[in-house]
Amino acid sequence: MTIDVETAVADAHRREWAFVLAATVRVAGDIDLAEECVQDAYARALAKWPMDGIPVNTGAWLTTVARRRALDVRRRDVRFDRLMPMLAEPDVPALPEGRNATIPDDRLRLIFTCCHPALSDEAQIALTLRLVCGLTTNEVSRALLVSESTMAARITRAKKKIAGAHIPYIVPSSEQLPERIDAVLSVVHLVFTAGHTAVSGNQLVRRDLVERALDLARMLRALLPENRGVAGLLALILLSDSRRDTRVDANGRLLLLSEQDRVKWDRAEIVEGVALVREALGSRPPERFAVMAAIAAVHAEAPSWDATDWDEIVGLYDLLTVVWPSPIVALNRAVAVGFARGPQAGLDAIDELSTDPTLASYSYLSSSRAEFLRRLGRYAESALAFEEALAFCENTVERDFLMARLLETATLSEGS
Repeated sequence: MTIDVETAVADAHRREWAFVLAATVRVAGDIDLAEECVQDAYARALAKWPMDGIPVNTGAWLTTVARRRALDVRRRDVRFDRLMPMLAEPDVPALPEGRNATIPDDRLRLIFTCCHPALSDEAQIALTLRLVCGLTTNEVSRALLVSESTMAARITRAKKKIAGAHIPYIVPSSEQLPERIDAVLSVVHLVFTAGHTAVSGNQLVRRDLVERALDLARMLRALLPENRGVAGLLALILLSDSRRDTRVDANGRLLLLSEQDRVKWDRAEIVEGVALVREALGSRPPERFAVMAAIAAVHAEAPSWDATDWDEIVGLYDLLTVVWPSPIVALNRAVAVGFARGPQAGLDAIDELSTDPTLASYSYLSSSRAEFLRRLGRYAESALAFEEALAFCENTVERDFLMARLLETATLSEGS
């Protein structure tokens, strides 16, 4: 097997997984069977491509193999008519006539299936990250701050629920769509989050997930152009993504927001994002993604780090804690307080959150605490906090940054 084939298969997994799985579900009529068939297709690619060459359209090749495998299994299963969940029109390879024919591909069908109200919020998000994004169970568990065993059980239960409840593999009707959209927005946001800062690996960003989230957000915008929640989510993704070329230096070192060259930020994404923020803030009370996007807009529009309006950011976080209270929001607010009112105020706000079990293994809490301790000249305590952050961090780029920070702070401690 050549390195080129291994690379091609890995790239196809990152970029084509959602397309292949979503198309296979429509034939298999069962998510577990579809997932098995898709995994088999990738295994066959590893065996066939070294001999036959890498196909021009890897996604089409994988989809054909996976769907044929699903049909073979169905034909051999004498119990098929009795056991098949009512997911979709399995014998119709093309998109059906009518409203669903306007959907660009099957990924939205898969997302709405995973985000069905019969499933818990936690199950919706976990299942979509696993199936739509192709994340491993371990990656999903770390993204959602729960143990791997808990996440594996959650995903298994969700799949059984879909099959047992005959949850349909369709985009909801126009009447149902608005009430179903909140769960979908949460899922797309987590897809983006998982790509914007990868939970593990040698790269800070998983560009495939970022692009997938942006693509899905734009699809939702096309479906619901008047929905301010969708506008807010798209704005948040655009404004956050606008900094993509400045988040690491030429050597791959992580750059803090204060170190980034704002001239290199994507101005077109910022302009589009800011316009969407203004639209999204029109609802009362504002949607959570609108407020999050407004925070990102303050950063995007500040001409420099020193010119950032931290008081406005704290005020927006105060609003966000009302419309969407969560430990992560509270931590981000605490950090903003530190920049608005000084490192001691930030440290005090962070320490108030230190007993929250949800944040116990969250490296950002320890690293933020370490930075404020460092600014206060408490270098020995800062070094210990950096060590704690390292224990909970699995992304190589972030680990390298934290290790460099730890060594610098330890040296300062020895000299003080």
